[in-house]
Parts: sequence; C-alpha cells; structure tokens
Amino acid sequence: MACVTATGLAASPAEPTITAQEWQTYRNHFVSAEGRVVDNGNNNLSHSEGQGYGLLLAVLAQDRPTFEAIWSFTRTELMVRDDGLAAWRWEEDKSPHVTDTNNASDGDILIAYALAMAGEAWNEPEKTDAARRIVESLGREMLVEVRGNMLVLPGKDGFSATQRPDGPVVNPSYWIFEAAPVFAGLTPQIAWARIAEDEMKVLALAGENAAGLPPDWVSLSSRKPKPAEGFPPEFGYNNIRIPLYLMRSGAGPERLAPYIRMVGEDGLLRVDVTTGEAKEHLTEPGYRIIGAALNCVLTGEPVPADLQAFSPTSYFAATLQLLTLDFLRRDAPMCLEGGTAR
Repeated sequence: MACVTATGLAASPAEPTITAQEWQTYRNHFVSAEGRVVDNGNNNLSHSEGQGYGLLLAVLAQDRPTFEAIWSFTRTELMVRDDGLAAWRWEEDKSPHVTDTNNASDGDILIAYALAMAGEAWNEPEKTDAARRIVESLGREMLVEVRGNMLVLPGKDGFSATQRPDGPVVNPSYWIFEAAPVFAGLTPQIAWARIAEDEMKVLALAGENAAGLPPDWVSLSSRKPKPAEGFPPEFGYNNIRIPLYLMRSGAGPERLAPYIRMVGEDGLLRVDVTTGEAKEHLTEPGYRIIGAALNCVLTGEPVPADLQAFSPTSYFAATLQLLTLDFLRRDAPMCLEGGTAR
C-alpha cells in the first residue's frame, strides 16, 4: 500500500521495494526501449493497463529514466482521446497502431496513480498536474450511480444502462482501492473515499453465488448482481488480482477471507461462478504468490521461499508477482524469509 502524505499525494518508499535486479529482468522481458510495455501473453500488443503497471513499477523501483520512457510512449501513443483518458489498445503491426480508442478505467487509474507518486517522489509538479487532469476526467466521465452506490465504469463506451440491456456492467478488478486516498488528495471535490467504500459493498454482493466469488464482468441491471451477458460467467484472470488490490489497500480479514476460495494446492483457480467448479489451475509463480500472500495475511503461514524469487513468465503474472513482493516487503515483512515473525 502506498503511503499518503499530508497533502494527500502518494509517497514512494525511502528505498526501492523492487530490487534493481528484479526490475532489470522485468524490463528485459516486457519493456521496449521506447517505453512500450509488451503483453507477451496477448499477441505482444500493448494497452493502457500495461503502461500504467509499468509506470507504477518504475516508481517502486525508483527508475526515473524508464518511467520517463514509459510515460513518453503512453502520452504520445495512447493519450489521443479528447476527454483526457487513454485509448486502451495499441498494436505494433497495425496502422494506425491504436486499434480501439475506447478507454479502460483500470489503465487510466494506474497511470494517474503512478504519475501522482512520481510527482511527489521526484518533486515534479507537472506530473502531479497530469495525474490530476486524468483523475478529473475519471470523475467527470466514468462514474455511475447504481442504487445509491457510486461506481467507476470499465470504459466510457459500451457499459452503461443506456448502452446495454443488462447494463450497467462493471468489472470489479478495475477498482484499484489503494489509489482512492491519493485521488482524494488530488481532487477533493470528488468523493473518492465514498466511491471506494461503495465499490467494496458491490464487490461483496457480487460474490453471493455458488462460488462465493464475484464474476469478472458483473451486470447490475437487477437488484442481485449477476454475470454480464456475453462474458464467461467466471471468476478468472481479471479478478484474481482483487485480493492483491485489497491487501495493498489495507483491507481487513473480513474482506480478504472470501478469496481464499480461489487458492488451490498448486496455484490460483479460475472458477465458474454458477457452479463453483474450477475451470483451470493457474500455476505461474506470479499467480501462486497472490494466494500465498493472502494465506499468510490470514493465517500467518510464510510465503514459500521459491515464490519470493522473481520468476518472470507472462507479462501479467510477472507484473502481479512484483506488485505482491512490493506489498509484502512494505506491509507484511513477517511473511517473507528474514522478516519479523508474527
């Protein structure tokens, strides 16, 4: 969880929580020289989520030159919309490279959050101002009220009640709770604390099904949340990061406990929420460490030593492993080898 300063902005740790060797390995695998974060598990395309993760990891590794390269690529290639949000999809072998100009709010949130942290860490007001402009756009363009709850939509186009018969549709993994206090500091006129609390309420309601876990894509057209039409009714690759986001935000055991259901003996489970049956076992180290960290926070069982060594496989798993290591080193060192025992 990022520290928040008296001004409400994010403060990076005094020392990097991602080691130079880990970050060099990540860059070698997934960041091009021009600052493009490459999703090698998805046809080597790039997207706003990846650029946001890259910016955040660069701040945590305190690598200013790479941050500048990733931000330069993001600003020039993806910040092409009139509303101040980022186009979400970029493909190297297509012309134009942006092949979907819709935004993805998780990418926008990650980009703004990382810019705020960089602005504070490196005393660069222009980055703080850039973060503020994105957060203002998120507040203006992406909020929806559903039965008294204020929520962030996944994208500007295609998810509202006027755009889908089962709308509004949300994706709970796009709600990055640790950014809420930072955003509140940037734009106090927007009730980000209330929004985060409302999103956690809806998250709990969406998990009231056979699996006890929220589907990746949730229809809120009726009082009881349900899987959105046109998407697999599953707790899958999107939502496996929810417990990581909750841990990083400082959420308590009552909010973390339901997610122990996604932890199998050999990794994380992709689950059919209509039956509760596992559809796939996700065994990459970057996925397994989320379950191990969750288990440690809830029970005190240390994270296995092999997961504490960064082992990049796919872009997504590697990113989640570094974010989990950052959380453990910062907020739960007792879970790590050499950390303080409980």
